[in-house]
Amino acid sequence: MPPPSPAPSPSPSTAHPAASRTHIAILLTFSLLALFAPFITPAIALALGIILGLLGISPLPTLQKNASKLLIQISIVLLGFTLSLSQVALAGRAGLAFSTGAIILVLIISELLARVLKTDRPVATLLSAGTAICGGSAIATTGQVIHAPAAAIALSTAIVFILNAVGVFAYPFIGRVLGLTDHQFGAWCAVGVHDVAGVVAASADYMGTKVAQQDATVIKLIRVLWIVPVAFVLGHIHRKALSASRDQSPSAAKAPFPWFTVYFVFACLLRAGLDGLFSADTQTIASIASYVKLVASHLLSLALLLIGTGLTRNAIAAVGWKPALHGLVLWLIISAASLFAAMHLL
Repeated sequence: MPPPSPAPSPSPSTAHPAASRTHIAILLTFSLLALFAPFITPAIALALGIILGLLGISPLPTLQKNASKLLIQISIVLLGFTLSLSQVALAGRAGLAFSTGAIILVLIISELLARVLKTDRPVATLLSAGTAICGGSAIATTGQVIHAPAAAIALSTAIVFILNAVGVFAYPFIGRVLGLTDHQFGAWCAVGVHDVAGVVAASADYMGTKVAQQDATVIKLIRVLWIVPVAFVLGHIHRKALSASRDQSPSAAKAPFPWFTVYFVFACLLRAGLDGLFSADTQTIASIASYVKLVASHLLSLALLLIGTGLTRNAIAAVGWKPALHGLVLWLIISAASLFAAMHLL
């Protein structure tokens, strides 16, 4: 008589229904906080998501992927409406050249680092975007273009957010020690500090004036406008690298066109049109843009919370220490290079 076959082990969803309900309640609570709580920034939301992921509390993979994808795309489109092209025009040729040169330098150095360190390709691409443009928003945009795994997006964003936090405190101190002028510090800060909020915070009241903050904000806005073209350039480099390594999947080769980037451009043009149409009442448009920016920030927070839950212990072990070293070295090089340029060219 053959021995009885072992009973199938219950799936996690059926073995502990109480635990599953608890996980759902926890996820729902934190999702509502990310969506509505004013004190939950995108960085905090990502950190909370990573903690939940490491604790094994995460939504269904399909729900996580689809929901975070939609939320990111909506938030990026809304971001386009918050960009004032009239402000960007104030930077002039010097600001445009400084910003563009920094972006090109970041992309070149990051590609060299990826080859030397053999960094995981999606993570290297996302770190390039986050450092070159505007931190988490650029990573989220590029992640959609290259169809990066949630773990790669979460890890890259976490690295950039940590370096951004260090820069907010370190840059003003270094600027004062070196005696940088308002214009020099503003330009340096706009290049070395990753996201817009960090740039505004680091340059606030530098040397007791608002000049550095104004310069930094304008130059940073120029970099943000590069978010779509740089995402496509990085997407091309990413696919070429995968093809060269014979690691390109059919889905990556036939990836659908990221239409949300087109909507981002339309949103920028809509804001420019409204600024021109209501030039006598710019305060109203600015107020509307501030509300749109708030909505975009909370949608991005919820997306990053969901993405963070995908960063498991296995995912971290798979990529190792190289992404952190890649991000740190890239940031230090671009900080030093942009500091030298600001001191000698501005």
